[in-house]
Amino acid sequence: MTKPTIADLAKAADVSVSTVNRILAGNVPVRGSTMQRVQSAAEKIGFYGIGTIEERLRKSVPSYRLGFLLQQSNRELYQIFGRHIVSACRERRDDVIEQEIRFVDVLTPDNIAAQLLDLAKSCDAVALIAADHPLIAQAIRTLGEQGKPVVTYITDQSARERAAYVGADNWKLGRTAAWLIANTTHEPGRVAVFNGNHRYQCQDVADASFRSYMREHAPHLTVEDSQPTHEEASEAYAMLKELLAKTDDLRGIFIVGGGISGVLAALREEPPETRHGIRLICRDIGPIVRNGLSEGLVTAALCHPLPQMSAQLVQAMVDALTQDVPGTTTQYTLPFEIVTPENL
Repeated sequence: MTKPTIADLAKAADVSVSTVNRILAGNVPVRGSTMQRVQSAAEKIGFYGIGTIEERLRKSVPSYRLGFLLQQSNRELYQIFGRHIVSACRERRDDVIEQEIRFVDVLTPDNIAAQLLDLAKSCDAVALIAADHPLIAQAIRTLGEQGKPVVTYITDQSARERAAYVGADNWKLGRTAAWLIANTTHEPGRVAVFNGNHRYQCQDVADASFRSYMREHAPHLTVEDSQPTHEEASEAYAMLKELLAKTDDLRGIFIVGGGISGVLAALREEPPETRHGIRLICRDIGPIVRNGLSEGLVTAALCHPLPQMSAQLVQAMVDALTQDVPGTTTQYTLPFEIVTPENL
């Protein structure tokens, strides 16, 4: 197979051959957005001069190294988050973003705090998804003192030193989940709430607003005490099996955190009249939730708009690095999406 030529690169990037030559020569100014388009095309076709193009790009526009601390590498959801973050970094037009994505499989607060501090050593700013805990707050405080902005993503932290939060309005999300269950369930019965961890702010707020709506508008439904799955499918499976064994009037399930695969596995073992009589609302969408929606087991998924949210996350980190007044906290709230079997 022949190596891609300059003409091939120009065609792939939709620019002239002379533009590619100017970038490679480095002696004539070229717009940063044009150089980034050429860089992306060079990566895609395997152009031999990609290193030269990247070097020219780094010298022509501001560049940042951003770190992203995500969770559980074995969960498809976080892999999807990671892919969208990479895309958002590569699509930037006025700066160059070098990203480092790290997954944390051991979710203890001390390990997350240690990983956050370590990631920040090689990055200008960092973002994280984590439960709210004093040890993590201390790590954020330490980085703030070092001038390293920390942006919280999906779920917020109580540390006042955080630079920004990017996520959904979880109060509206919880009430929307309650509305969906209450308006599709007319017989009296019970509703279960499974969260991942009581320290996830996004889950705790959604849980509270879910109950608020039910108290106001669904007196025929009794909301059970929240049970943590610890983000583990096996625990969610065992919890639902136990609940189904002791009650025959389960009408709805709101799963706020991880464990959806375990819930679906338990439902599939039930008779059709049982599983199809339960309204199931979950968070975010991946292959597992898509299967559940297509089977009719999932009533709706309330999803973060990942392309827009990832782009906003990257922008928030750049803003935190370039803002004139350090120490302020900015909230970026994006609307969530509602996916049902009918609009899948």
